[in-house]
Amino acid sequence: MGCISDFMESNYRHFNARETLDAAKAWRKLIDQGGTMFLAMGGAMSTAEIGISLAEMIRQGKISAVCCTAANLEEDLFNLFDHDEYRMEPGYRDLSPAQEMKLYEAGFNRVTDTCIPEGVFRRVQARMIDLWREAAEAGRPRFPWEFAYALLDQPGIEELFNIPREHSWVLAAKEKGLPIYTPGWEDCTLGNILVSEVMRGNLPHHGAVRRGTEQMEHLARWYADLAGRKIPVGFFQIGGGISGDFPICVVPMLIQDLECKEIPFWAYFAQISDSTTSYGSYSGAVPNEKITWGKLDPGTPRFMIESDASIVAPLIFSYVLGR
Repeated sequence: MGCISDFMESNYRHFNARETLDAAKAWRKLIDQGGTMFLAMGGAMSTAEIGISLAEMIRQGKISAVCCTAANLEEDLFNLFDHDEYRMEPGYRDLSPAQEMKLYEAGFNRVTDTCIPEGVFRRVQARMIDLWREAAEAGRPRFPWEFAYALLDQPGIEELFNIPREHSWVLAAKEKGLPIYTPGWEDCTLGNILVSEVMRGNLPHHGAVRRGTEQMEHLARWYADLAGRKIPVGFFQIGGGISGDFPICVVPMLIQDLECKEIPFWAYFAQISDSTTSYGSYSGAVPNEKITWGKLDPGTPRFMIESDASIVAPLIFSYVLGR
């Protein structure tokens, strides 16, 4: 093992540290036994540049599919194209409403300590509209991740990259052919832009982008295919909300609704969350609750890491990679 793995083995012995190490060990064991991992990612992890560590996990085959908030899909692209124009605000906790307004007037959208320039939305928008129009007029809708991949396939696009290509997890996913599910895709900047373009008359209708139920069917067929090949699939979740709840439901949907009784439960579950356990909160629900919903088996390795994902996830990724 490498320096990071050795450090974790030596020091991460109790509390959330021990849970982090145990989750990393179990992930490695799943891979060693011929399994694979599904990543569910909420929060603003792309803005936190999770791609620096996540892209290598994808390239090395440690992750085989992703479900994320639509913002995580697009913000990896924004970072790829316009990172040099981003503005950091380390003292963001002390900003007054008037200072926040100045950022807005200067064309910045703040995500914690990172301010994303409005201009990057427009640069991606200009290229994406053409792809949406082509799909709408041809009657060949695509999934959101397919539009992202088409954008990255355009001739000369690499000349616009502001960061090393190795730091973009979406680019790594494209090169590996991974699906990236984005339930509720319209809840993002590009989704808002598509609506505005339809209302302006620049797009003929909303039909360029395939629906969420179609994403669920695609995910179900993806999972069923792996199940048919006896490949165990684990579930690693960053944050909570729709990016986690949407994909984990595919197992009970297949077993209970489609009545595919041979479908296995998820083979592993781990979540990094800063949400406290509470009544009715999906983000704060302990893994055992998922047993009652037909998502996990009582014997499924289960981990709940109550910490900051921007700190913990790169450590777990490094351990799995043997760094």
